Amino acid sequence: MSWREEVAEINRRRAFAEALGGKESVDRQHAAGRLTVRERIAKLVDKDSFHELGVMAGKATYDENHNLVSVRPSNAVIGTGRINGRKVAIDGDDYTIRGGSSEATVSEKWIYSENYALEMRIPLVRLVESAGGSVRILEQMGSTKIPGYPSWPMVGLLGVIPVVAVAMGPCAGLGALKAACAHFSIMIKGTSQVFAGGPPVVERGIGKKIDKESLGGSAIHTVESGVINNEAQSEEEALDLVARFLSYVPSSVFEMPPLVETDDPKNREEEELLSIIPRERRRIYKCRRLIELVMDKDSILEISPRYGRSIVTCLARLGGRPVGVIANDPTFYGGGLTRAAAGKMESFIDICDTFHLPIVNFVDQPGTVVGPEAERAGTVKGSVRVVSAIEQSRVPWCAIIIRRLYGLAGTAYGRLQGINLHYAWPSARWGSIPIGGGVEAAYRAELDKLPAEERGKRLSELEAYYEYLESPFLTAERFRVPDIIDPRRTRTVLNEWLDDAWRILPEQLGMTKRTIRL
Repeated sequence: MSWREEVAEINRRRAFAEALGGKESVDRQHAAGRLTVRERIAKLVDKDSFHELGVMAGKATYDENHNLVSVRPSNAVIGTGRINGRKVAIDGDDYTIRGGSSEATVSEKWIYSENYALEMRIPLVRLVESAGGSVRILEQMGSTKIPGYPSWPMVGLLGVIPVVAVAMGPCAGLGALKAACAHFSIMIKGTSQVFAGGPPVVERGIGKKIDKESLGGSAIHTVESGVINNEAQSEEEALDLVARFLSYVPSSVFEMPPLVETDDPKNREEEELLSIIPRERRRIYKCRRLIELVMDKDSILEISPRYGRSIVTCLARLGGRPVGVIANDPTFYGGGLTRAAAGKMESFIDICDTFHLPIVNFVDQPGTVVGPEAERAGTVKGSVRVVSAIEQSRVPWCAIIIRRLYGLAGTAYGRLQGINLHYAWPSARWGSIPIGGGVEAAYRAELDKLPAEERGKRLSELEAYYEYLESPFLTAERFRVPDIIDPRRTRTVLNEWLDDAWRILPEQLGMTKRTIRL
């Protein structure tokens, strides 16, 4: 009366699934320098925590007596596991079976894992390696299909749970979409490529021969296009980045961000901050060093470090509490806002707002980048979109104006509605336009009438006068800046603000009204 025979059948079918595409295909995967999907999952999750779903899905072969001969598994491996003790859902592509083709799999299986993550309110991790659609599958289907998966909540996921995607190898078509449509995405240098259509499609479509790396390698998408956030040097580093990102965000919008223990004093003061901003305005400084001095030690994860480089965006902690950090990098375009930097900043604000991460903005904004290339890129529209993202956000926000704040991009230093909490360092200067070019433009009629020697002297007098008017202390006298602070006290001031901000965050749980603007 036992069910032992059926249990043996379960184990037999599991063995087929664990063999993936067979030894030859697995060896080919390893020879290409890539792990299999099951090896990746084992490295990603806590030991023995993976619980697989759909292990028996696939194409079975039976003999004339209806006995099972073999099973070719579905090329998607799904289930749940734990990363540092926290439950996540996993959607992994198996490249050893038909190149992970999205049309050679059982689509209901990977879509089920994503719906499971959404309904159970746990983070979703995609391990993407897919050749995309397959023409050969049409012969089996006997027809074509309209693109899309109505049961896949592709956009809806982004407003509820964290979605992390790693491009583990070639990702075409649907694979590219799954890699890019995430809060945090990673590529592996020299190993993964992301493209709407691979080299054969490109050659047929536009008559251009190109290799996979030149078409959609990490140098393209983490530097030029911004489609993918971060580049990793290996699969192990990529999987580590997954765990690091998830450590800053809650499991869903219905929960608070996770806290960590820290022995870094909230009132720590760093003498280096007093001189980090040069008195000579044309000199640059290291903005990442500034962030390191203020945030909890060893707590920083930079997002999209190689794209839109005039803006730095990173996750960090203050007193063990996760925050989003934005800063201008004067080593690129003087820290000015480019279209790429605007898009990067906009998406980052949306992510922080979605997952209740208070935002700290270290401001040194000379303005929107100008020139014909900037105008063709639509940089002004980028500035408008950043301002819109800030004003639509609800998360607590604190700006520290450390040097310049000018022009249209200057209005993107913080949320102007409400209390608009911002502090200034003594090195801060602001206005509609910088004094340097503004004075000469305003007094051109007068200056042009003067001889060269007198013109230079008069211009210097005017600039000295307006530089006096630029003093942040004159603004503070009218309470148009809440306070000017000793730079060394920045960490203390921010932790004081965060004490208050953290108290009101629970009011925002589950209140996300939109998904992020990727």
